[in-house]
Amino acid sequence: MMRAWLAVCLAAACPSMPALAGEGMAVDVVHFWVSKSESAALAVFRKAWTAAGNQWVDMPAENKVAVQRVVSDRIANGYPPAVMQWNANEGSRELPEMGIVQDMNDVAETDHWRDVIPATVLDRISYQGKVYFAPTNIHAENWLWTSRKIFDDAGLSLPASWDDVFTIAEKIKAAGHVPIALGGSRWEVSLIFNDIIYHKFGPEGYARLMSGDASLVLDPRMIDALEMLSHLSDYVEPFAVRKDKTWADATAAVGAGQAGMQFMGDWAKGELGARGYVVDKDFDCTLVPGTSIAYFMVIDAFAFPLTNRDGTADAQRAFARMVLDRDNQVAFSRTKGSLPVRMDVDPAGLDRCGQLGLKMIRAKKGEVSAQSQAMPSQMSEGWIGVVGDFFNDGNASPKEAQKRLYDILMQR
Repeated sequence: MMRAWLAVCLAAACPSMPALAGEGMAVDVVHFWVSKSESAALAVFRKAWTAAGNQWVDMPAENKVAVQRVVSDRIANGYPPAVMQWNANEGSRELPEMGIVQDMNDVAETDHWRDVIPATVLDRISYQGKVYFAPTNIHAENWLWTSRKIFDDAGLSLPASWDDVFTIAEKIKAAGHVPIALGGSRWEVSLIFNDIIYHKFGPEGYARLMSGDASLVLDPRMIDALEMLSHLSDYVEPFAVRKDKTWADATAAVGAGQAGMQFMGDWAKGELGARGYVVDKDFDCTLVPGTSIAYFMVIDAFAFPLTNRDGTADAQRAFARMVLDRDNQVAFSRTKGSLPVRMDVDPAGLDRCGQLGLKMIRAKKGEVSAQSQAMPSQMSEGWIGVVGDFFNDGNASPKEAQKRLYDILMQR
């Protein structure tokens, strides 16, 4: 899809779209931040942009794939958007490689991004020595969120091991609650599987698998990991019940005391806060057992497609500068549940969970790429599909899933 964009753009010579009317600079922003908390977080940037007398045309899409489709259609019709949300992952380098996005290197140099942004983030937003993306925040995928009410009522402590997870899940199930909250998307399952992979294979094995080492898929530990994942399916709602639910619905169930646990990135904390739930009162946070020495990083960012619209390049640079503003960074992450990409922020502006994450990043303790960040996009989607289908199909064979995962990594 990426390379198709460039072909279309070159064929059409990227004709310009008339500038939006009104004073100040104007940007049209394509994004998939549509949940309650995500919308509230995005509003931090929108308000900062419009408060400076600029215009923001909001273009929400259902998910990441929908954003790609919208942007592809916009390029095909000759008017690329000024700003698009993007994950700064392995596959994102295709954008600058093909020459379809504006670099932000002059902004990064002038504002000294390299002095305040972690090296891991800088690597993900750069290509051949130039900065191309404006990173918004750092998420970690390996969090476990628990219902304070359910745990207190049952006299349960936070799990310190995977054995604890299963013991606690059994007790919550016996008490008549949903042990593990889960929506219907396959990527939610893959987050849990990533935790299990790290637990079973350790840091080195996890890194090798996430970088596409197909030989390690054939290791007997992969069968153990798949069997462990399958066992967890005993503690979620049947797929027929949850297939139309989102990750945010599952998060809300934990906050409301309807489900005991959720394996989810720290965007869940933002959703809990947006729904009025409070950490250490309604819910607790801890890193998933077996991953407490790691921080499975996901880097959200904005990219800036090349256009011929008058003034758009200046608006894109101003937008990038606004995103990296220190106050905007803290306000956005406080709402989103994430960490700022700037390490020179005051940690007092973050809650206990956020301060724990910031401490780990500052100490460079266990920074690892999440699966969705480390693998090329097509490979990542294939991996997620196999894992999700295996989990949702109670009759699926671990051996068959192992073979399918191996075939996907062998396509690299």
